[in-house]
Amino acid sequence: MKAITISSGKERANVALADVPKPVLTSAEDVVIRVLCVGLDGTDREIIVDNFARFPEGKSDMIIGHELLGIVAEAGAESGLSRGDAVTALVRRPCGDESCVNCRSGQQDFCRTGLYLERGIQGADGFLCEYVAENAKYVVKVPAECLPYGVLVEPQSIVEKVWNEAQIIQQRMLWQPRTALVTGSGPLGLLAALTCRTLGMDVYVWSKSPEGSLNADMIRSIGGHYRQAGESAPGEFASGLTEYAQQLGTGFDMIWECSGYAPLGFEVIPLLAHNGIVALLGVTPGQGRLNVPSDMIYREMVAKNKCIIGSVNASRQDFATAIQRLCTIEQQYPGMLGKLQTNRLTPRQVPEIDFSRISIKAVVDFVSPAEWASLL
Repeated sequence: MKAITISSGKERANVALADVPKPVLTSAEDVVIRVLCVGLDGTDREIIVDNFARFPEGKSDMIIGHELLGIVAEAGAESGLSRGDAVTALVRRPCGDESCVNCRSGQQDFCRTGLYLERGIQGADGFLCEYVAENAKYVVKVPAECLPYGVLVEPQSIVEKVWNEAQIIQQRMLWQPRTALVTGSGPLGLLAALTCRTLGMDVYVWSKSPEGSLNADMIRSIGGHYRQAGESAPGEFASGLTEYAQQLGTGFDMIWECSGYAPLGFEVIPLLAHNGIVALLGVTPGQGRLNVPSDMIYREMVAKNKCIIGSVNASRQDFATAIQRLCTIEQQYPGMLGKLQTNRLTPRQVPEIDFSRISIKAVVDFVSPAEWASLL
């Protein structure tokens, strides 16, 4: 079968369309999934462009891709799944350390050792291939009507994890968030904005994408507010965000940092309303050291009961909630999730992919969308 593999290069990773063995069932709990499509995100860009990959033990290459949408082709007798089920799959696998209570209890997204495996990212082959074998406990059913946007379940699960954690944390008081700031308008930023709108919040997005970009148009079309970010010098806070917030005359109950630009994670703290939460969802490598006013940040956090949380992986429950949320988004803003998937690629196009030419979200199709319904 065909698969997209990477191996270490001098600068950029070597990416190839390779022939690899088709997987088979190895237990009654396994399923073999025919891959319909796989989404690419900033992690895939980092793996390819920045030559960052952690290969499976004893191997010098790896199949990449971790945002899966597929159809069950073969189902083990004890899998609880059936041929023709639409599915996605969790990315992270628990570590083998018996003392890690989170991995042992099915919460490997809170692994304490860092020795977990992540398919297509760290120590395990990913999903960017024609067929995938997986244990059913890591497989999540996707309703057939959600197929057009099912590839977004994995990124949406990250957003849902943040929202779930925020609700748990804010049980410390009566919390009724009304305003949200999202920094960055990539796929995660747009999904965060869409989620907040479905929750009834006023949403403000701050991003480098131009005012006339598709990203900006999408935000405005859902009733959000968009402002293009100014340039900033290395090691300094991003230009103009504080001034923008002062013009608005409001603090934000929740801030989603989705750009991965580290200075923003610190600059936004004073922009939070009392008792607010900053969620950090993105990381961009190579930003170096930062000069930050630590006394001001410390005072803001302590005196105003503010909170910072980080999120990069998600649980099975977050995947389930993500499916429900995407359905709500599609009902409230028909067609918006389709617009987010801007670049459809074939597997043969991936080795030469230029991420700078991706408008918002790239999706690699192993099966033409026109054929999906016939496989159910």
